Amino acid sequence: MNTNGTCTLFARPLDSNSALRLFCLPYAGGNSSVFRNWQTAMPDGVEVCPIELPGRGARIRESPITRLPLLIESISRDLVSCLDRPFAFFGHSMGALVSFELVRYLRSIGGPAPTHLFVSAWRAPELIDEHKDYLLPDAQFIAMLRDLNGTPEEILDNPEALQFLLPILRADFEVAQTYEYRPQRLLGCAIKAFWGMQDRSTTPEMVRLWSNHTTGPFSLSILLGGHFFIRQSQPQLLKIISHELDRTLSLLASRQSEGTFSSPGQDKSYVKPTAISKA
Repeated sequence: MNTNGTCTLFARPLDSNSALRLFCLPYAGGNSSVFRNWQTAMPDGVEVCPIELPGRGARIRESPITRLPLLIESISRDLVSCLDRPFAFFGHSMGALVSFELVRYLRSIGGPAPTHLFVSAWRAPELIDEHKDYLLPDAQFIAMLRDLNGTPEEILDNPEALQFLLPILRADFEVAQTYEYRPQRLLGCAIKAFWGMQDRSTTPEMVRLWSNHTTGPFSLSILLGGHFFIRQSQPQLLKIISHELDRTLSLLASRQSEGTFSSPGQDKSYVKPTAISKA
């Protein structure tokens, strides 16, 4: 919500006729345009709702946020009113971590649970990254971005573009690398994880540990590409998500007379934080 009381969380008004909303959160430095082509791949009734983070898009006049609890608070203020129907979260890289903590925060304030949490290109949250890449000098930070192969070379070679983008990227890296995992009761929604087989920043074993964070179903899909397989393998990724949500819509239709589809997870064990080394 900006100073005029206008919701800036989404680039456009949401569809009041949708049956299920898929809230999407981008990787570090990304914005809502990452998901601009996703709607055409979804089944009828599913609305793709990219969330715009501070410092970009319609929120370009806002300062980027550097701590995850503050970012969760910023998003949830406007998001709560949009949870009047079944919904799911998708997050890629840093967006997966933000999505996970959003689900936990919503539960803490008595909000509804999602049908799915789709986590892409991110290790399980208890695996803490102790590196502080956001503190690197510009030259080293840019070299790190180049190695990740997610920022176009024409941007990395353009001083004017970098002057705008680097503060956003540094803020997003700070969000992820200052994150403190705190054990809580497990989720109850389905968790679907994705990993790129050439991703050097994590391993399938680290991604499979997401299974310890829900009492619901878990599965992992491995796709072609590195950390940004979200681009290279987008058709395959969207096909899997679409299939999962289509099944959910069918189940929702069959349970229409029973009320709410999903419920919070039941207690299991707690997952302890673990430090990781950089890949």
